[in-house]
Order: sequence, then C-alpha cells, then structure tokens
Amino acid sequence: MIAYRDFTALAAAADAGPPLKVAVVCAAQRDVLMAADEAFKRGWAHPILIGDPDAIQAEADAVGLSVNPDQILPAWNEYEAAQHAASLLRAGSTHIAIKGLIHTDVLLKALLDPAASLREPGMRASHVFLADIPAYPKLLAITDAAVNIAPDLMAKAAILQNVIDFMTLIGIKKPKTAVLSAVETVNPLIASSLDAAALSVMAQRGQVHGGIVDGPLAFDNAISLKAAEIKGISSAVAGDADILLVPDLVSGNILAKNLEYMADAMLAGLVLGLRAPVVLPSRADPPEARLAGLALARLVVAAKKRKSLTRQHSVFLPEGVSRSSPLPEALCCPPAENHCHSTNSHIGGPHAAT
Repeated sequence: MIAYRDFTALAAAADAGPPLKVAVVCAAQRDVLMAADEAFKRGWAHPILIGDPDAIQAEADAVGLSVNPDQILPAWNEYEAAQHAASLLRAGSTHIAIKGLIHTDVLLKALLDPAASLREPGMRASHVFLADIPAYPKLLAITDAAVNIAPDLMAKAAILQNVIDFMTLIGIKKPKTAVLSAVETVNPLIASSLDAAALSVMAQRGQVHGGIVDGPLAFDNAISLKAAEIKGISSAVAGDADILLVPDLVSGNILAKNLEYMADAMLAGLVLGLRAPVVLPSRADPPEARLAGLALARLVVAAKKRKSLTRQHSVFLPEGVSRSSPLPEALCCPPAENHCHSTNSHIGGPHAAT
C-alpha cells in the first residue's frame, strides 16, 4: 500500500473497484447532488437520494442534473432521513452514507443508536478530518473536531487508536501522531499537556499501538521542523506529523476551519468506529470536498475488505497489543429519553459543529 500526497492521488486510487451504494442523507442540496453525480460518473457510487422528492428534483433542476425517481427514497424531515440511512446501512444494502443538508447531531443520533447495530464492538465513535494543505508536504489528519466534545485521557486513547488504524488502512505505515497542547513541556496547570505526556507513554507501553506518538507538542513544533529545532525539541514526530490529536472539539474545529479558510486546505471528514464509513462534511463544503470524502470512504471499504479476507485465511493471531478500553457507551453515544445523558459528545448538542 502507498501513502497519498494529496487528494488528487487519493481520488485516482479510488477509481479502482466497482461502484458502491451510497446513501445521501437529506440530498436536497445542490453541492451534495453535484458531488453524488460526479461520483456516479466516475464509477464510484450508485447514489440513493434520501429526502423530499420535490425538493431534490428542484435542486437538481437548478444545476442541470438529471435525477431518476427510482434513486429517491422519500423522507419528509431530517429525522426520518437519518433513520432511513441507519436502516440501509444495518441491512447492508448500502456501503457508505454521506451527510447532506442535515445537522450532524441528528444523523449521528440515528447511526449510533444501539438499535441500529452499526457500532464496531469495543470502539469509540470519533471523527477525523483528512486535510490536503498546499503548504504541507503530505495529507494531515486532525481528530476529533466533530464528535467528542471534551474527551478525557482514556477517551483520547480510544480516539487516537481509531485514527492510527484509519491512517494505516489508507497506506500510511506507522503514522506519526503529535498530541497537541499550548506548550511542548509538561505543565501541571495545563491538563492537555498532562494527557499528551500520558498518551506518549501509553504508546510506548503498547496501550496504543500501530503508530509513533509524541507530546505534548505545540502546533508549530508538530508541523515545522525548523520551529522544533529552534526550541531544541528532539522528536521523531516534530515537523513530520501525519496526525494531530487535539485537546478538545472546540480547538480541533477551530484548527480545521482555520486551515480550510486561511490556508486553502481541503478537508474530507469521516466518522470512525462504525461498521460502514460515514462521510461527514460541513454543510458549507464545496462538491470537491464531498467528493474527496467519498474517495476516502471507498478506500476504507476496500481496505477493510482486504483485511477481512487476510484474517479469514490466516492461522495466526493479529499482531499488536490489546488496545486501551474506551469509555462506557453512555459517554460516546447520543442522548435519548431512556439512555445516554452525557454532555461529552457533540451529537447531544443542538447544532452541528461542521
């Protein structure tokens, strides 16, 4: 497997393989319809457009797209659309879901409901932005900027394992993770610096595995070798990070949007920890960003299939040490009347961060 320098290379790799069925949730949005149409033309997807048929047709007509009525699965509000997507994924009749004009909390509440049976056993739900930044020499992952609000140490360990596994799936061997804080030394008054130091030791002990982890590192040290050298930091990660693990959702969301709007980055967002990839762009993202997310999802589906076949034919146990246990289910699934009342998950909020 290879690592991809940018989204152009990633999209070219996604051209391999048959089309996959994609549930487009609340599809009555021009940019998401344009992305779905381009994915269809490239042979990536057979889109299933979930939403109000009249609204979908009107948006398609406005940009000159032809929509087959058989492609549309009627839903009259975003809650119904989210339930349709969860049912399709649970039944295995679709391979990927992509967010359209729907709030993140509504979509994830349906997908993470225990009744949907979409959770990977023992894994925490988390989000990753993969960023194509003109000023950086490779793709850069940022996690978690959309799902977990204020993760504690063990939640961060689970999020970190998710993103390492994800980067490995798309061809990055031993990805380098910078655990971010405001400083590059441990300061008892800055909780994120303590967590970063602990995560570094946990990686050395095998509690988090598959990558190289260092922290605390400030953002400049993580992505600039010159900054690290000036500050006298000796690190295998500094200046060469593949992954940035942020202290909390707010800092991660600000960082990702800053790169997008101030550094001309393109972001592809994906939910991790589910049985099927869920592309989670911002509602304001252009079609190109949504298409990049679909390309990424295709690569994840293909890699998981290869991994599954390898396991079926292997007589050996998988390599690696058992990962640290994630927090209880209630801390990373959506609140409902009868279960899960945590405030530590973005999906409980009234609006989407993306």
